[in-house]
Amino acid sequence: MKLNLSFKLDFPTFSFNIDQALSLQGITGIFGHSGSGKSTLLRAISGLEKNLDGSISLNDCSLINSHTKHFVKTEHRHIGLVFQDSRLFPHLTVLENLKFAAKRCKSPRLNFNEIITLTELTPLLTKAVDQLSGGQKQRVALARAIIAEPQLLLLDEPLSALDRQAKTSLLKLMLKIQQQLQLPMLYVSHSMDELQQVCDKLLVLSQGKVMGYGNIHSMIHQLNQTQDNNFIPKQTSLSLPIKTYDNGHGLAVLSLGAAQEIYLPTLENETTNKLLRCFILARDISISLTEPLNSSIVNHLFAKIKTINIQGHHVLITAVCGENENELQEFFVNISAFSQQKLALCKDQNVYLQFKASAVRTYLY
Repeated sequence: MKLNLSFKLDFPTFSFNIDQALSLQGITGIFGHSGSGKSTLLRAISGLEKNLDGSISLNDCSLINSHTKHFVKTEHRHIGLVFQDSRLFPHLTVLENLKFAAKRCKSPRLNFNEIITLTELTPLLTKAVDQLSGGQKQRVALARAIIAEPQLLLLDEPLSALDRQAKTSLLKLMLKIQQQLQLPMLYVSHSMDELQQVCDKLLVLSQGKVMGYGNIHSMIHQLNQTQDNNFIPKQTSLSLPIKTYDNGHGLAVLSLGAAQEIYLPTLENETTNKLLRCFILARDISISLTEPLNSSIVNHLFAKIKTINIQGHHVLITAVCGENENELQEFFVNISAFSQQKLALCKDQNVYLQFKASAVRTYLY
């Protein structure tokens, strides 16, 4: 499935301009500062912004074309939209909210009861909306959007008002829904932690323009190299197979190529070889010229320095681990310029990267 975006939208204080094709497989994240155009983009795709100059098409089916004056109404686009606030009907129960959505689907393919089971709403069906927690309301909003059987689901910061436990639960549910129904999603969030855990690709916006689009890990690493990047802390973004979920000492083990491993706090009992999304902040990694054998820090990886980027009194080092091209993994390290000069670090130098097990962060465990 492909979404083609080629349009301009002008407001009194803001101009949005995009010419980008998105491959809608899995979950695509949309990221940027407040005012970058994230919600504007979703409104345009869903049909809530009519006065744009240009075109939008989904799978070669035109949704809007200002030049031919073609416009498909919001309710006929087969696109679901979940907002930050659930926007449920307060006078209806959970079941009544869901049945209202089901009535709008003229030729249902999905089983109503199976959607309720998938979204874990069975215990809540008789409850009034005002009896629900924030996380429960968003689950109902997700289920209501799915019951309408959209071709594409748009999520506009649906987790921003929730606590971490509720966010984790909803993120797992989003992944479950996407994988079981093969429903493409565009997910807007201010939280790179959330996006890194569930998204396959990332679209980065700034001041109404596209800064970049591509694989989630590659885009996070690209943001590391942006000189004026105030988006996120610099970090290494990883997807690695779980070798052991608990080694008997309270640590899980991830495989990094054929020869190296990464330790992190023990995980729930999961199938080995499942890929784990995780990240390590650049400030949590240090560099040693010799292998740190007598150290309480459990992670020490053999690496080669790829680039050294001096930024005032700070230095961003990119190092690569791996024995062959297929295994190469970039790591990003923030150290002081003083440390870089003291160790006389240079490009193509072999070093060891050190970081604690607790520095390896993952959101869904």
